[in-house]
Amino acid sequence: MKLILQFLRPHWKLFIVTVLLLILDVIGALFIPTLAAQMLNLGTSGSSFTTLWHTGVQMAIVSLISGVCAILGGYACAALAARVGKDMRIAIYKKSLKLSVYDFRQFGTASITTRTVSDINTIQMALTSTIQMILPVPVICIVALVLCFQLDVEMGCILLAVMLAVLILAYGIMRSAAPLFKKLQKLLDKMSIVLLENITGVRVVRAFNNETREQKRMNTAFSNYAETSIKANRRFANLDGLSFFFINLFVVIVYWICGSEINTGNLQIGDITAVIEYALMVMFFLMMAQMVILTLPRALECCDRIQAVLTHTPEIRDLVKENPKEEAGKKDAVLSFKDVSFRFADAEENTLNHLNFECRRGETTAIIGGTGSGKSTVASLILRFHDVTNGAICLNGTDIRNMKQSFLRDHLAYVQQKAWLFSGTIASNLRYSNKNATEKELMHAANVAQAGEFINSLPEGLNSFVAQGGTNFSGGQKQRLSIARALVKKPELYIFDDSFSALDFKTDAALRKALAAETKDAAVLIIAQRVSTIRNANQIVVLHEGEMAGIGTHEELLENCPVYREIYESQTKEAQEA
Repeated sequence: MKLILQFLRPHWKLFIVTVLLLILDVIGALFIPTLAAQMLNLGTSGSSFTTLWHTGVQMAIVSLISGVCAILGGYACAALAARVGKDMRIAIYKKSLKLSVYDFRQFGTASITTRTVSDINTIQMALTSTIQMILPVPVICIVALVLCFQLDVEMGCILLAVMLAVLILAYGIMRSAAPLFKKLQKLLDKMSIVLLENITGVRVVRAFNNETREQKRMNTAFSNYAETSIKANRRFANLDGLSFFFINLFVVIVYWICGSEINTGNLQIGDITAVIEYALMVMFFLMMAQMVILTLPRALECCDRIQAVLTHTPEIRDLVKENPKEEAGKKDAVLSFKDVSFRFADAEENTLNHLNFECRRGETTAIIGGTGSGKSTVASLILRFHDVTNGAICLNGTDIRNMKQSFLRDHLAYVQQKAWLFSGTIASNLRYSNKNATEKELMHAANVAQAGEFINSLPEGLNSFVAQGGTNFSGGQKQRLSIARALVKKPELYIFDDSFSALDFKTDAALRKALAAETKDAAVLIIAQRVSTIRNANQIVVLHEGEMAGIGTHEELLENCPVYREIYESQTKEAQEA
């Protein structure tokens, strides 16, 4: 509820207008039976045509006002819900940009997607239904009871008793339905996860001929959701049936009691019609309110899920309000690892231990090691996707924790292991790191990255279409475009996280030669598995089980580092055998 109020606050004027319009609509709708009863009573008593005409005109005016208020109220309510939903989605998106990799693992990518789309849709529908069907209920009940008591106290008491019975029934069913709706949201997350895995991993599923197994997983997820949904819908069915029973019971009681009242002259036929109309209108709104109330537990669960994301404290957050002042002279050591150790939040042992090295301007530093040695974790620490457990990582002499994340990443260019391109054009992807780059600068970066030739071979060149994820390009083409995107930025430190693995040896060699001239005023950090990629680096850091097994040039490590020698010999042997 706090979440709804938080996002309603900026739109309080529209909210008040919406509620007033809907209240005027229901009040007008209640007075129409009163005027209709007056016409019926006047007709049976032989009143003049003029009196009947005036009453009819009043009914027409009230109906017109009520209809206009209903239309405007519905439009205003829809606009209000749309604005609240938009604000929620923007808030979720902005928050997701601040979440670390570990935070995303806690929530799950599929769950974040479900919360942003499905959960907020549910909240919007609940908000619209609440404003239109629940907020007018107290007004319509009070006005109907007052009008009914004015006509006959006994009828008013019966109507009040029926209203209380329906409300108690709705409360009991709502309590029994609430756990089911909470369970539904969790099952929806599970269904989204399985569906996302099947869509994104369709090639793996087909490659291992596991379509039947995945179909069973999907059927199980769908069946669990369907069974729980059916249980919840049965509550609706029971409530509808019992509510109609009470309405019909009230009508029977009214006719039974009012028959003798008409004979004695205490009530007129028009009064009975008005009482029944009041009851039907009250029961209609109560039934609609009950249906909305039954969906509220699900909406409230969605609010809790949204609130959990918005109030989550990110693992990585800016600890300072101002960035460090940049000195006029450029330091040689762009990046420094000072006794850095790191442990994941859910791990028992350190992933990295006591790393000490520097990335100097105009030099290339390489990191190599076996699988699971912590190479990619080093890149994550530099980008501050994680914070070090012990020690410090310094950019130009300043601890990266003492600067804003945006400031840090403005000085870095990162090419990840798995190349990713956004839907759009090649030019828009290359400008992702520098939106002001000219076409000449884009083509220069592409030529350095050995992507110029295949870009020029495309009919539209830089304006060629790129599918989501770059699926219309090969792995090598995507990697070269990712490298070109980093080069367009012209940062102080380039980080290549195993970014040459999809390239053939000829392209790899040409790229490294071109990179040397392009990055002469910056520091370069290459994380690689192939010795051939990094053998010409100014210094090579060898990692083994999270610790530095050696540091030096290719020749020095071959002589002094057994781990590096073993890696080199194994790759050399494989190349000779191939």
